[in-house]
Amino acid sequence: MALLLAACSQPSPPPEPPATPFKPTATLQDIMLSIIDPNIDYVWNAVSSVSTATGTEERRPETDEDWKLLRQHALAVAEAGNLLLIENRPVANQNANTSSGGAELNSQEIQKLIAANRTEYVQRAYALHDAAELLLVAIDKKSVDELEKAGGDVEHACEQCHSQFWYPNDNRPK
Repeated sequence: MALLLAACSQPSPPPEPPATPFKPTATLQDIMLSIIDPNIDYVWNAVSSVSTATGTEERRPETDEDWKLLRQHALAVAEAGNLLLIENRPVANQNANTSSGGAELNSQEIQKLIAANRTEYVQRAYALHDAAELLLVAIDKKSVDELEKAGGDVEHACEQCHSQFWYPNDNRPK
């Protein structure tokens, strides 16, 4: 009887492999300044109207190579969202200025806010990733209209995180 019961019981699931620890080198500020900012600026500037003394120049991705390069920049932004999720990554180097206009908290205050609201911080990083994936969809369709909308979605995702964690006490209208 015991053998029959043992044969009918569910085997226990295999143990979870141990998590592979990350070894972060860059701070959150480094990721923003070195990966997110230059890559999203490239995407945002891919569609523009530039007025000069000789007239207005409309800039749009046109060739397959234009779209391919644009996709590489958008992909870097999407993957940077994952880099923001690595736990225990410092906000900035010690004594670094995290303020670009005086409204931002210092890095220790930002770090405390992130630690106290980790679930919301993760949701903000996911929102950046999801918005950047919309860039990729637009790029794969070669749709300038969708690219512009997705670019706005990325800007909104960035601003939502910054207004919660970097400058929560800013009284300017959001």
